[in-house]
Parts: sequence; structure tokens; C-alpha cells
Amino acid sequence: MSRRSSFPVHLHGRSMLLVFVGGALGTAARALLSAAAPTVAVISVITFVINVIGAFVLGWLLESLALRGPDEGRRRDVRLFAGTGVLGGFTTYSAFAVDTDGLIVASNVGGGILYAAATIAIGAAAYLAGIALGAAIGCRRGVSA
Repeated sequence: MSRRSSFPVHLHGRSMLLVFVGGALGTAARALLSAAAPTVAVISVITFVINVIGAFVLGWLLESLALRGPDEGRRRDVRLFAGTGVLGGFTTYSAFAVDTDGLIVASNVGGGILYAAATIAIGAAAYLAGIALGAAIGCRRGVSA
């Protein structure tokens, strides 16, 4: 057994590099979109949109990869780069938390709770829709787990 294989995969230099590069690209994309979008009532609407789109794409990506086989080789590289890296950098829990806090601090507790609940619920629905799309495309192509 080589020294490298004794480390968990997430500690391999290649894995970390894939996540790092993907994360930098995803973060840059989010920053560009955020800079171009207006803020409405303390909330950056683009944060909500980015998180929902990211959840959808992540659901599709992970389902598509899972249908193609075990999490190894190229599939693992794609998951680490695109899923953990790009989409992890693109989506943003911290900005979502700041937006929610901004509403609460502005004495709009109900709005903060509604925003948080809607973001989580719609994000979860988007993730499930992404999974459904990945499964449907997999079925059309004759791919199954």
C-alpha cells in the first residue's frame, strides 16, 4: 500500500487542487453576478437565485454521476471540481445568513424568517428537481445505477 493511498481521498493533493480551482471559478462567477445585481430591501436577490440554481445543478450533477457508476476516477474528479469546487464556491450560505440577519436587524423578523424558510424550501425543491432531471436524462440514455 503506497503512502498516498493511505490518506483519505479528500486529503490527496490532486483532490484539493480540483476543489481549490473549482472553488475559485465558482466564487468569481458569484462575485461577478452579485456585483451586477441590485439589492432589494436589504436582500441581495441574486444570492437567492444563485443558491437555488446551484442546488438544482448540484442535484443534476450528483444524480448524473451516481447513475454512471462508483465515485472514482473521472467521476470523482468531476464531483470534486464541479460539485464541491465550482458549485460550492458559486453558492453561498454566508451571504444568505447575512441577508437573513439584515432583515431581522431592520426589524423585519417575519421577513427574515420567511426569506430563510423560502430559500431552504425552494433550494431543496430545486435540488430534487435536479435529481429528477438527472434521472430522466439517465433513463433516456439507458443509464441506470
